[in-house]
Amino acid sequence: MYQNERVISGSSTSVLETNKVLRNTYALLSMTLLFSAITAFIGIAMQVSSGAALISTIAGIAILWFVLPRTANSAAGIPTIFAFTGLMGLGLGPVLQYYLAINSSIVFTALGGTGVIFLGLSAYALTTKKDFSFMAGFLMVGLFVVIGASLLNIFMGIPALALAVNAAVVLIMSGFILYETSSIIHGGESNYIMATASLFLSILNLFQALLHLLSAFSGRE
Repeated sequence: MYQNERVISGSSTSVLETNKVLRNTYALLSMTLLFSAITAFIGIAMQVSSGAALISTIAGIAILWFVLPRTANSAAGIPTIFAFTGLMGLGLGPVLQYYLAINSSIVFTALGGTGVIFLGLSAYALTTKKDFSFMAGFLMVGLFVVIGASLLNIFMGIPALALAVNAAVVLIMSGFILYETSSIIHGGESNYIMATASLFLSILNLFQALLHLLSAFSGRE
């Protein structure tokens, strides 16, 4: 009987910890998305050049790869993830400026679509509580294929390939949202700062892919 009580107690503690990670992740994700939006519009207002935006993006990725993993378990993790998301938002400035200039509705439609996809997939993962860990291998392979195709298309410049790449990015990032949310639910990811960084990157890539797709379908690219 006492053993059963310990099992129940341990299970309850695990559920509480998971719920705490979820709450903290979504709270921090909301704040970082807002912060990146602010830095993006600062980039637009300052008319940040493409070169400066590229440097900002590279700096953000460097922070994600080399700094955030070392600070995620300490108080320094919070300013670090804001630095990462802020730099990524600033790097998005010229892209947003371009699309706002040709057709502002594309930006707002992509933003709305990103929100609907993220909320829908998150709600599905939370409701079904299905374990999507089996998707990890497929998603990584798909990601490498997309990166390879993108690099190839820099030299080939085939519009149809660009369209296919962006459509694939939408599918892959949607898969990552399911996978990452499931990982939190099932205890695979217990650090809410790293979980926030993963979800933020998926949302950012999803948003950019939708921008390109909507622009292509509207005849703007």
